[in-house]
Amino acid sequence: MRKALRGVLSLAVLIGTVSATGASAGAATAAVPVAKQSSGSISSSESSSEDIKDRILAIPGMSLIQEKPYPGYRFFVLEYTQPVDHKRPSKGAFQQRITLLHKDTTRPTVLFTSGYHVSTNPSRSEPTQIIDGNQVSLEYRFFTPSRPSPADWSKLDIWQAASDQHRVFTALKKIYSENWLTTGGSKGGMTATYFERFYPKDMDGVVAYVAPNDVVDKEDSAYDRFFARVGTEECRDRLAGVQREALIRREPLERKYEEYAAENGYTFDTIGSLDKAYEAVVMDYVWAFWQYSLVADCEALPADAPSATDEEIWDSVDAISGFSAYVDQGLEAYTPYYYQAGTQLGSPDIAQPWLGDLSRYGYQAPRSFVPRSIPMKFQPSAMRDVDSWVRNNARNMMYVYGQNDPWGAEPFRLGKGARDSYVYTVPGGNHGSKVSGLVADEKAKATAAILRWAGVAPAAVEADPAKAKPLAKFDARLDKRDAELERDGGTLRP
Repeated sequence: MRKALRGVLSLAVLIGTVSATGASAGAATAAVPVAKQSSGSISSSESSSEDIKDRILAIPGMSLIQEKPYPGYRFFVLEYTQPVDHKRPSKGAFQQRITLLHKDTTRPTVLFTSGYHVSTNPSRSEPTQIIDGNQVSLEYRFFTPSRPSPADWSKLDIWQAASDQHRVFTALKKIYSENWLTTGGSKGGMTATYFERFYPKDMDGVVAYVAPNDVVDKEDSAYDRFFARVGTEECRDRLAGVQREALIRREPLERKYEEYAAENGYTFDTIGSLDKAYEAVVMDYVWAFWQYSLVADCEALPADAPSATDEEIWDSVDAISGFSAYVDQGLEAYTPYYYQAGTQLGSPDIAQPWLGDLSRYGYQAPRSFVPRSIPMKFQPSAMRDVDSWVRNNARNMMYVYGQNDPWGAEPFRLGKGARDSYVYTVPGGNHGSKVSGLVADEKAKATAAILRWAGVAPAAVEADPAKAKPLAKFDARLDKRDAELERDGGTLRP
């Protein structure tokens, strides 16, 4: 059945690309002025003398928003016409925003997604630096402006998103004919995994960072075990103390929250009340700390929470969880994530026994964060299918987790059917863990695998993986490792 759908996808959609720019959510961005073309031209080592921009724009459905210069690269912000429903491509289209960091068509290419929005500034994922290649970055469907209008939310699922990636790859593979890898961090790592599950013949390798794997949504005891032992006892006690005080002092701190919301024009229609939003932020406090911080950061936490002022409790919670997270204005941009969490991906629910009976709502489900006008129904088989596939069919797949990252409490695991695939853990690492943070021998082994999958491993590395290192030098502007974290206040999102 999957092969049949791929046939429909590759033939009907590519041949009959629907022109719906005027009706799409992304159409407005087409009016962005095109920047002056970079003086850099296509490399003499490439297979065609035609300018790379002309070759890209010759792809049916591809349009240019802007070209931005960057030394050693050509960087394009583009839109690509995608069907709303890959099973019924004639039933409407939308414009998906993508970017292309072009180096040379004779180099391998990395297909990157954060699983959320896409940055329109040049950047490189870690695998792109390692292989010294090109990078195509996609905005996940239904994140604005890559949202159909009107939005049929039933068309936001992991198969449809993987099919977006497949179409982009199929279109660009004709230009970038060398090996391709796919990558992403957190929800982007999940996205890379789902792409491989549905289109296993497309990519030559997968590098998925800190990717959660919530196989059974109602069974979350792994998170409880994680929080019982993560970090040090002193750090856990400090966090618990602040969190308890924030709920004990609910009345005065909610008055402060009300003033804060009024000053900023924040509303609470989606979640239902200021009280629910306040508690949701407080309930995220411990999780958000370990997601983004290190054990060393515990020193900045109030050491004696009961003796701390209201202002100190507020400031600590706001700095780590963010009081703007669950207001309507904070939730709106992430409606697609919460929708998917409540329909396919699953979401964590932790006990936090140190709070006793101070919580009124517990961990609120994704339904609380999505407007009621959008229907949701959970599909428990979706993650079980992916998990089973990875265990039994993984080929050239790599997972990198952080030891102290809560999202790694339910990781992807490899079974007897996996081949040339690996799971690594960064000691003391958080949600920003990368290959570069692994212990030396694992770092070299992981780097060698990425080079090998991309088809660019030097002979010395083929003979001795311990000699593996990135082919491109680190660039402080291009290689900002925390750019993929989607922190935005530290809310409970992968």
